Amino acid sequence: MSLVKICGNRTPEDVLAAAEAGADFVGMIFARSERRVDAQQGSAMVRALGDPLSERPLAVPPPARPHVREEREAWFRHGAELIESYLESKRPLTVGVFADQAPEEVNAIAEEAGVDLVQLAGAGSWADCLLVTRQAIRVLHVSPVDPPSDPLALVEPGFSVALMLDSEHGPYRGGSGRVFDWEVARLVSERLPMFLAGGLTPANVAEAVATVGPWAVDVASGVERGGRKDHELVRAFVGAAKSAGAPA
Repeated sequence: MSLVKICGNRTPEDVLAAAEAGADFVGMIFARSERRVDAQQGSAMVRALGDPLSERPLAVPPPARPHVREEREAWFRHGAELIESYLESKRPLTVGVFADQAPEEVNAIAEEAGVDLVQLAGAGSWADCLLVTRQAIRVLHVSPVDPPSDPLALVEPGFSVALMLDSEHGPYRGGSGRVFDWEVARLVSERLPMFLAGGLTPANVAEAVATVGPWAVDVASGVERGGRKDHELVRAFVGAAKSAGAPA
């Protein structure tokens, strides 16, 4: 069963509705975007869900084998296990979304808002993930026009705890609401746990889960009406995503 991330939330009511619907992650965008919020707004959303992860007792995560850093698939499988151990302590986890921002800015906002994880997009290096004070989800943008034959060739293990594939389109690179080739995503998902984003909606997420088999799915514009979160669509999306991966 795929985990679900509802991204682009702007109010405490948004994240509470996502939590009630059964979301595993809620995202708030601190990067340049029409959904951008500031650290104070982010903090209000984090606190609406209770104490941040940093203030909760955590189950001991599974240890990484010494050679796992050099093995791409093993590295991200271990990352998924780590995040799942976090989810045992808190659900949903809060994710701060950043793009092309200095690590110092990311850390300052993440600390003030109290987010549990960060998501890094843009042209920064994989090594930037080691400069932030939260575990990081790294976004790889896939062109819907000319996708790479092997996107894993662009993925470097040993830095982010998780990988997200999103469509590359528009002024913010991601968050475009456009679908890219799910066959590309399926080939990645066969080898390692990953977030699938890009153009997902309540109407197509079940097909996406069945086709790609992602560890998690991510949605922002697909659960909005008039540029704002529609809580009915959020419930429909979570329900469709979860039921698609449930045993018959």
